[in-house]
Order: sequence, then structure tokens, then C-alpha cells
Amino acid sequence: MGYGTILYEEDGPVGTITLNRPDDGNMFTVDMCHEIRDCINAIRRETRTRAIVLTGAGERFFCIGGRKEGMEDTTLYAGTLPTLEMYEAIEKLQKPVIASVNGFAVGGGNVLQMVCDVTIAKESAVFRQVGPMMGSFDAGYGTWYLEDIVGKKRAKEIWFSNPKIPAREAMEMGLINRVVPDAELRQATRAWALEIAERGAFALAAVKGAFNARHGGVAGLSRMAHDLLLRAYLETEESHELSAAFAGKRRPDPDKFGH
Repeated sequence: MGYGTILYEEDGPVGTITLNRPDDGNMFTVDMCHEIRDCINAIRRETRTRAIVLTGAGERFFCIGGRKEGMEDTTLYAGTLPTLEMYEAIEKLQKPVIASVNGFAVGGGNVLQMVCDVTIAKESAVFRQVGPMMGSFDAGYGTWYLEDIVGKKRAKEIWFSNPKIPAREAMEMGLINRVVPDAELRQATRAWALEIAERGAFALAAVKGAFNARHGGVAGLSRMAHDLLLRAYLETEESHELSAAFAGKRRPDPDKFGH
């Protein structure tokens, strides 16, 4: 897969998406949002990879938010940076996504690591929400998920006062999972990804779907009932009997139900 603002590579069961705009803080652009969405949607359609890593190019920035340039002058969708398309794609993906934070995770970059399933960061990484101090905000994933992760009072402090949060403090408050020495981030990330990839793919998909159903409404529940349960049901004796009975214009045999 070839992209202009991200890199994607596979190494065994692990796929790695790298935000590739290091000279601009790996900031989102309209193209990057769409490319991340498209890349993840392509990953959904293959069974080669079982764990996905999301990281930033370079040694300084994971992602420090989004560029507003290039959007249409409208209050409708075309005038909005399509970050939600990235976040929704990560949620829909049945495979675990590991954020490997290699530097500053600020604004939308911090929200991005929160939306990922788990996060590992290097010791020098810094996390921050800056919207209200620079004329922006995230009144969706960035607030709801942050409250779930660190609690309401602390989440409001992060949004109202915009403190810089060092990696160790971020781990202590539950904002991220693991912290490793800077030089060990890549190796530790791969080791964790390989560990996760050894787990049952269907089991992990079911667990992730159950977590996401809480906020996803009918879409979240459908990821469980349709994406996971329907395919398995189509292989059951009950499904085969009902299909054959309908095609043969006969009554189905109920003795073949529920097995």
C-alpha cells in the first residue's frame, strides 16, 4: 500500500502505521486523516496481521494535533478536519491497536493515543491537551474517553488547565499503559505486539467489540452481533437446514436447531 502522509509495513503478524510528517510534528492533515482511515479499512479486510502498531516518524513527535488548512470555508463537514474518520476506523478494526508514543502527543495526537486500545511510550514522551488555550477543542472522543481513562475531575483539569504530563505521570494516572527507556521503545513495542498477536484473534475481536459497544450504540452492538456472530452462525447446522428448507420449499427440521 502506497501513501503520501503515512507509511505502512508488515512484519509477520504485526502491521505498523507511521505518521510520516516529522517536519511538521506529524500533524494531521485532511489527506493524512483519510489515508489512516483507508489503511485501517484495508487492514480489516486481511487476516495476515493480528496486531497493529501506530507511531510517529522521527524521535521528537508522535503527533501534535491537526492542520486546519486545506478545508473548505464552510461550517458543514467539508470544513472540518476529518479526525473522527480515523478514530472510528480504529474502533471498528477487530484487531488490537497499540499506540507507540515516540515523543509529544498533543491535542488530537493525545486523543489518537487514547482511542488506540493500549499505549506504550518512551520515557521522554509528553502528553497534553491544548485546545482551549489555542482556540480549539475536542468535545467528543477527547472528553468522553479521557473521563473513562482518568476520571472526571482529572479529565476536566487536563482540559481546563492544559498541563504538560510526563510519561511516568501519564502512566500513574492511567492515561497510558507502559513506559520504557527511549532507546528501547521500538523493541518493547514489537515484543508487546507479538505477545498480543499470540492470543486468539476471534477472542480479542469479541473483547474489543464488547468494550466498544458501550459507547457505540447500534453501530457498536452491530460489530458484535453482525461482524462476529453472523459469520459463525452461517456455519451452523441450524443455518444450513433453514437455508435448505427455504430453497426446497419444505418445512425445516427443528431437531437441527440450536446445535
